[in-house]
This record gives sequence, structure tokens and C-alpha cells, in this order.
Amino acid sequence: MASTQLGKHIGIIMDGNRRWAKSRGLPTLEGHRRGYEKMQEVMEWAREADISFVTVYAFSTENWGRTPEEVSYLLDLFKETLTVGLAKFKDQKVRVRCIGDRARFSEGLQTLMRKAEAETASFGGPTLVLALSYGGRTEIIEGVRRAITEGVSTVTEQTFPSLLWSAGIPDPDIIIRTGGEKRLSGFLTWQSVYSELFFVDTFWPDFSKSEFQAILDEFGRRERRKGK
Repeated sequence: MASTQLGKHIGIIMDGNRRWAKSRGLPTLEGHRRGYEKMQEVMEWAREADISFVTVYAFSTENWGRTPEEVSYLLDLFKETLTVGLAKFKDQKVRVRCIGDRARFSEGLQTLMRKAEAETASFGGPTLVLALSYGGRTEIIEGVRRAITEGVSTVTEQTFPSLLWSAGIPDPDIIIRTGGEKRLSGFLTWQSVYSELFFVDTFWPDFSKSEFQAILDEFGRRERRKGK
């Protein structure tokens, strides 16, 4: 895959899994399975394109309100990502980070998150950031609470990011949303103010390498003035 003038961080809202399954007469949960497989595939593309960070919106704070069956299935997928999937990420030297409200997950899943982060921390490949139980407004509120708790007397736009779940991760240069919707739905609310936004109609499981490359090419042609 040819490299263009790239940013180093791509955020992805992986939308359309359930609609993809419905359109094919498949169980809804099968859409999530295919979406998980697509995520692994995209990490290969990111490596080829020399992308340093890929943040995927895997599970929002609102997603807890879905049916118990669907939530249970998604939690099982996260477990698989952090166990079976982790072995593949290790082979690829992919670093794993998890951001979000971890306290809502079981202690067992929290342990897997910490283990995945620790075991991949030294890797030099692209970093996969899993946004789990994540909401942009919640992240900002938690950052404010942390500042109060830690007695931080002065907060600036430059220092506040260190209080967020995403501390140490650069702001996304590109945000892609599949599935046809044209909104960010609480994804990286603080970090996305100058991101270049790309909305595609393709459901996430069908998102192709050619579409990915076309977005990178278009990004390379855009002029990013950031208000200047």
C-alpha cells in the first residue's frame, strides 16, 4: 500500500455490523463477529501504511443498554480479542491500549486488559487503542474529577489531555465512520476538534482496503490550517 502524506493516528467508528447481518439474513451477533475480524484486517493495513495509532470505537457507554444477550456476546468478543487475538497482535508486534470506564467490566476482563497492555508495551508496531465502555463526555468529566482529586490547581488545553483516559495518545488526524451515519456519537470528543472526518456508506464488515486507501489519499490532499 503506497503511503501518502499521512497523519499518524486514525480513529474508526465501526458502524453497521448489525445492519450488515440483517441485510444477509444472518443473526445480528454474526455481524459483530465479522466486525471483529475486519478490525484485525485493518490493523494489517495500518501497518502497511505506516500508521502509528488506530483507535476503534468498540463499545460505548450507551451500548450497555443493549439486550443482555448482545452485551454478553460483545463481552465474550472482547475476551477473545484480549486472549486469542492478543497472540496474533504479539506476532505482529502490535501494542494494545484500552481506554474507557474499566470499572464497569468484570475483574477478570479488567485483568485481561492490564495483561494485554503490559505484554505489548514494548512493541514498536502500530498501537491498537480499544475504546471500551467509552464516552467522550464521560471521559472529560472523569478528567475533571481526577484534577480535583489530585489537587490540580491550574488546567490548560495543553495539560488537560494528561488527565484523560487517552493520555499519551496523540489526537486523531483522521476519523472514519462506516455505515452511513454522519455523526461522532461521543467518540474522542476532546481529541477530535481538528480531525479530518470521513463518512462512508459501507457497513463495517464490508469496509475494503481500497476504501481505506482512498481515505488516506484524500487526507493527503487536504489542507489542515487548524484555524490559522
